[in-house]
Amino acid sequence: MASTKQIKNALISVFHKDGLEELLAELNKNGVKFMSTGGTQAFIESLGYECKKVEDLTTYPSILGGRVKTLHPKVFGGILGRRELESDQQEMAKYEIPEIDLVVVDLYPFEETVANTNDEAAIIEKIDIGGISLIRAAAKNFNDVVIVPSKAEYGPLTDIIKKQGAETTKEQRKWFAERAFATSSHYDTAIDAYFKG
Repeated sequence: MASTKQIKNALISVFHKDGLEELLAELNKNGVKFMSTGGTQAFIESLGYECKKVEDLTTYPSILGGRVKTLHPKVFGGILGRRELESDQQEMAKYEIPEIDLVVVDLYPFEETVANTNDEAAIIEKIDIGGISLIRAAAKNFNDVVIVPSKAEYGPLTDIIKKQGAETTKEQRKWFAERAFATSSHYDTAIDAYFKG
């Protein structure tokens, strides 16, 4: 049915890698291709899986001390492009933007950092920009994309893939999107509380 979508390409960029192995194994078994940045890419490759560098897609390195890695039209176009919209498909082809069907993100540990230090510079660096943007983009396009917004959702997606292969129903994608906006809301609330003192 039209609402069932295949996962072919996954963008994975996580802070916490514990619990990720099983999900990666299931995705790999189902022929899903991986794309990643920095430490996550090294982790994926250490498990013996091929992984494309995001910078090979964007043709930009990670810049400003890692502050800018994924913020690029080729990444966000791949997530936000509407698969059923001919004009989106034409633009994606024109600009060589690949479809990204799954985004797995785990945000910088802002709350943990606030709990463990009073160093304002260290705390500010733990305000995630790329991660939160990826979460919102993928959740907005739940019609086509699966978003895993924290390590709490590694298990649910692993279970789905074990049962039905690398494809999801619209209802399942909408559930992940709801989790994504809950994660984003909680994160921004914590940042707001910090700034209010």
